[in-house]
Amino acid sequence: MIEYLNKNLNDMLELIGKLVNIDSGSKHKAGIDKVGKILIDEYKKMGFTIETQENNKFGNNLIIKHEDAIDTKILLIAHMDTVFPVGTALERPFKIKDGLAFGPGVADMKASQVTLLYAIKHLYETNDDAYKNVIIILNGDEEIGSPTSRKIIENISKSVDYALVMEPARKDGSIVSSRRGGGRYTLNVHGKAAHSGVAPEEGISAIEELAYKTIKLHKLTNHKKGISVSVGIIAGGDAVNMIPDSATGYVDVRVQSEEQSVEINEKIESICSIPDVKGTTIDLEGGINRPPMELDEKNQKLLSLIKEVGDSFGLTVTDTHTGGGSDASFPSHLGVETVDGMGPIGGKLHNEGEYMEIDSLVERCFLLSQTISKLSEETTIKTMSHAK
Repeated sequence: MIEYLNKNLNDMLELIGKLVNIDSGSKHKAGIDKVGKILIDEYKKMGFTIETQENNKFGNNLIIKHEDAIDTKILLIAHMDTVFPVGTALERPFKIKDGLAFGPGVADMKASQVTLLYAIKHLYETNDDAYKNVIIILNGDEEIGSPTSRKIIENISKSVDYALVMEPARKDGSIVSSRRGGGRYTLNVHGKAAHSGVAPEEGISAIEELAYKTIKLHKLTNHKKGISVSVGIIAGGDAVNMIPDSATGYVDVRVQSEEQSVEINEKIESICSIPDVKGTTIDLEGGINRPPMELDEKNQKLLSLIKEVGDSFGLTVTDTHTGGGSDASFPSHLGVETVDGMGPIGGKLHNEGEYMEIDSLVERCFLLSQTISKLSEETTIKTMSHAK
């Protein structure tokens, strides 16, 4: 397979460049669907069927499996959206320099899309039936919390044994074995407007109330326990000489465990239920939208298998924890053996200097293909065991 991939390396890089040069920010539906169309055409060439989940607001979500598939047990997840606004691809088009590929979304995760595609292509072209045992979700809203694709991922997760998520490997080459969970909250604070010079005593400041709440929310942070609560954006008031009657705070929350998710949610609700400034009220919206992906016994089992696959061809696979969220949390939370970071090595994600290490493209594609093949063998053994 290494020889096969090396022969196809230029084609892989060409396709990555084609995808990178398409703006596909989470709110740019046309761009996401354009990326999806290119990938759909590639999978159709191998006899895969595509179920398109139409979406009016965000990019369409795609469910892909082979026409000969019967009981798919391996879920592969890769997102088509990026964090970059329209026009970024024109400003910073795909380029290669000093063994690195650059461009918006090159690592997160356009190169991962191509890694997945060519891993499946190799299985298909070498008649390894493992490609019939996969179901692929390509979603268009991961970068904004997967509001439309989460249900799709969770529904399919109920019928699979394994989930491999195509986020890029970390810059040191590690795949991702655990992630913090997280959520978003919005505090809409209401007070009473008044002129700050003529009748300030008649006003009730929504901004003052939001300031008290910001301090209390930040005190929930405990970095040693992996808990982070941050009011990242605030807005309020109409004029500097007016007591503001409204203010809004947007809160980011990160947690290490499911227990912490419940505890932090309760504390946030409690803080927002009692006003510090008499006469103000708060409408609290949101919650924990991604459960943590914990390195439990099931995930450890899958991680060990992937490391064994790497050892079989001389690749030492390391793993790490990361604070960022991904779709890996959803199958893992439902008890599916899950590992993330199966894409090529990348760094400076979501930034102007985002890059992908070209030398990692072939080795990670090989690792993915052989992992799929090995997991397919495992599911066959399980099926035969159950039949007996």
